[in-house]
Amino acid sequence: MSEVKPGTGRFAGLSPNLQGAVWMLASALSFTAMTTLIKYLGSDYPAALQTFYRQAAGLLILLPVIARHRRAAFATSRPGIIIFRSAAGTIGMILSFYAFQKMPLADANALSFTRTLWLVPLAAFVIRERVGPQRIAAAVIGFAGVLIMIRPGAGGHFAVGVPALAMLASSFLFAFTVTGMKVLTRDHSPMVLLVWSAVLGLVLAIPGALFVWRWPAPADLALLCLMGVIATVNQACYIKGMQLGDAAAMAPIDYTRLVFSAAAGFFLFSEVPGVWTVLGAGVVVVSTLFITWREHVAAQKAVVAPSE
Repeated sequence: MSEVKPGTGRFAGLSPNLQGAVWMLASALSFTAMTTLIKYLGSDYPAALQTFYRQAAGLLILLPVIARHRRAAFATSRPGIIIFRSAAGTIGMILSFYAFQKMPLADANALSFTRTLWLVPLAAFVIRERVGPQRIAAAVIGFAGVLIMIRPGAGGHFAVGVPALAMLASSFLFAFTVTGMKVLTRDHSPMVLLVWSAVLGLVLAIPGALFVWRWPAPADLALLCLMGVIATVNQACYIKGMQLGDAAAMAPIDYTRLVFSAAAGFFLFSEVPGVWTVLGAGVVVVSTLFITWREHVAAQKAVVAPSE
């Protein structure tokens, strides 16, 4: 597949960060479109079934790549990590779809950003990265923001209940997929990881889908397939944006999906974010932005240090 390089193609003349910003905005918009379809179809199609159709559509898109590269598309020396990563991603997807169906879109989106917070302890215990006190403090503050949003003890129970717990669990599992990707990218190409994720994701989604199976009406089938296509487009836009721009500059733009999701929830589902959601989301956003900035600075120092 051809690759758009900084300073070439349709966005020629824009700086790499501006090019990346365009892709990140496209990612935020496509993510909002995907979650809107998840919620719209949720009354008739449970999360496990939606996950199956999303994975099936993603695999169909990748079939030309698989046909072209064949064995090379599946070349791996770490099958155990790949299987674990796919299982975590599939379960995480089912949980996140459930949360998007049952929660206001703005609330679910805000909790989904806790994935960055989970990466801090995982980096320390799984891949043995050195985690300084500032990153730990930022993660703790971020989780305090989560408590503000879900308010344990409010009325004797979680204010937003099981769906919020599902999104938190989903974010934790997605953090495992990111950590696994850090390990696998040392000796695997992005294409191989994408192919394995699509194939295993579909296989692992089958049992849950069979448990709640129903044949969709033609119009619903079209929307389910569209949701899967949009999800794949969303992933491609996000990867391209992060590839072109600096991570620290791209991360704030990714948070525009909080605004887009709040607008979609208000105009399409009559959802109005509560003050606790806005306040807690603000705390989570600030803490995750700080963590992203710290990781960006650490990465730059690692690159500069050898030449000094």
